[in-house]
Amino acid sequence: MRLILFGATGMIGQGVLRESLRDGRVDSVLSISRRPSGRSHPKLREIVRADPGDLSGLEAELKGRDACLFCLGISSVGLREAQYAAVTEHLTLRVATALAGLDPGMTFVYVSAAGSDASERGRVMWARVRGRTENALFRLPFKRVYAVRPAGIRPRHGIRSRTPYVDAFYRVLAPALPVIQRALPSFLTDTDELARAMLRLAGEGGRVRVIEARDIPGLGRTDP
Repeated sequence: MRLILFGATGMIGQGVLRESLRDGRVDSVLSISRRPSGRSHPKLREIVRADPGDLSGLEAELKGRDACLFCLGISSVGLREAQYAAVTEHLTLRVATALAGLDPGMTFVYVSAAGSDASERGRVMWARVRGRTENALFRLPFKRVYAVRPAGIRPRHGIRSRTPYVDAFYRVLAPALPVIQRALPSFLTDTDELARAMLRLAGEGGRVRVIEARDIPGLGRTDP
């Protein structure tokens, strides 16, 4: 597979990049992000832009890719709806619309969140925005679109969240997280498992377009 990856320096994106570079089915990864990942690998080409939604001049590199794994996102804590939607919705759709126009044969795998509101009318701001984004993505003329909705995510291999309170939370609970994940796999995944699930969707597709947290362990098992 030839992949495009957005958000490679975030907690989820770091996991996806790591697994992509380890996966023998992946031939190349084009990473587009605001800052370099710090990784070097023969499969990896990185493009750093202050505005990762600006894809001008990249058309030749973006065409002919098998899938886009979109991991870019922000926390909603302390933000008004317009601020949160600027990245979570508008930037996502700006990128996705451009890619669909360039290559509708591509698969688009979007990291959403458990509890996203597909009705778009709920009282929870972030859930409405996520739901609107998912619905808009499903209307785009891609070959396939998947919205993956993880709940808790356990960082592995030294990966850390860039959101301070999230990083602190996971660091405090780190000793207990493996036990919690084994006991409650539908509520807690890890960066490896989530990445493998996304890669499986990119390569093989899936039976449903919304991947709930309970579906991630099965898709992300070591031997798909």
